[in-house]
Amino acid sequence: MKQRGRHRRRRRGQAARAFLAGTALALTAAATMISASQATVADDPGALKPLTSSAETARLRLTENLVPRADLDRLAGEMGRPVGVSAVLAGADHTLRDAADCTSDEKRALPVEPSATRAYCWNAADTAAWRPGAVTTSGDADDDGRWGPNRVILSGWSSRGGSAADRGLARVAFVDANDLDQLSYTWALLAVPVDGGRDYRGLASPVSGMVWYQDKLLVTAGDGDRAALYVYDMNRVQRATVDAEAIGRVTDGWSAHGDRYVLPAVGSYRLTGADGAPRPGGISLDRSTTPDSLVAGEWTLDGGDRRARLWRYSFDTAPGRAGLLATDVTGGADATEAYTTRTSDVRGVLSYGAHWYVSRAAADGEGPGGLWRQDTDGAQATKCGSEGKRRCWSPQTESLSYWQETGEVWSQSARVLFALPLASIDRSLD
Repeated sequence: MKQRGRHRRRRRGQAARAFLAGTALALTAAATMISASQATVADDPGALKPLTSSAETARLRLTENLVPRADLDRLAGEMGRPVGVSAVLAGADHTLRDAADCTSDEKRALPVEPSATRAYCWNAADTAAWRPGAVTTSGDADDDGRWGPNRVILSGWSSRGGSAADRGLARVAFVDANDLDQLSYTWALLAVPVDGGRDYRGLASPVSGMVWYQDKLLVTAGDGDRAALYVYDMNRVQRATVDAEAIGRVTDGWSAHGDRYVLPAVGSYRLTGADGAPRPGGISLDRSTTPDSLVAGEWTLDGGDRRARLWRYSFDTAPGRAGLLATDVTGGADATEAYTTRTSDVRGVLSYGAHWYVSRAAADGEGPGGLWRQDTDGAQATKCGSEGKRRCWSPQTESLSYWQETGEVWSQSARVLFALPLASIDRSLD
């Protein structure tokens, strides 16, 4: 029986590779027909410009606010002992479709060039009322690429806002990636403790950025929230005991809007309140720095006059502060490096070595987007088609996550989760 199972997985993998190869050819052919009216993404954004003035860098300062340990312990005492990531994966009750089973509409979310080497599609019934956001992996969490014995992908989603109760909610799919031919997952609602840990509310925020570093998960907060980032502890995943639409304490136990698990925040980072302070959109982990660092990018309007900012914070190396940003004695976290870019409508951002990779959304929300590699010397874009078009990337990638152990960049667009080697991105640059 095990031998036949391996053959089935091998055939699925071969079918997926054939599917991806066909998709790449079709999309590359389509790229040659992109009209001149869509050429704004091809405009060269030029080199990154360092931000050095204290007035500019002061706007990037964050203030750390940790939830009191007593509040977290009170909540755990009421809900029951927290579970680990392995227990969450063991309860996976959904399966992603592999590339061969994706529809033609879904595959339009894949990059034109370079082509994805792995691709999976989310179930429409499971995600129809939700908007895809950020991706992070156990490759961020630990440099061996695993969390304990497991390879894991975390995928963030935000409610599209059907009813008032649903509007703006955020949740994370815990994806079991131990077998890349068959990904399974389950959901955890992102929450914030209230009333001294006696209850919790849903995090009402779009998940445009997310980084899992050591035992902490950092998640971006939207414009309607005072925080810039929320912090979650991967050792404090709680089980929901009631399957209901409600959130928090209910008559018979604890509910997470129908999800099986809930993650209560353990802290947040707030903007200092300085005029012109940017709110992080995309974030990612950079393991090429010492210490490891969190990089962030700012969303700006397409065609706007203001340059978007890219910057980084160092992670703390002090005992007892695993996964938290480095702060001074007042609890402030200052950016250690900052730039501006002329690339507008920035979505995903990734930094590795001397380079910054910035994804740009499609101008009309459809068709390929753009991906630029920038540094202080200049910029290069991925190219595709016989005419070397620069609109070659996925249309709506919210984030880029580099799995250093495998050399792959993971992202998602629409209902498609995909990966490709960072080296293939570098090879496709003009």
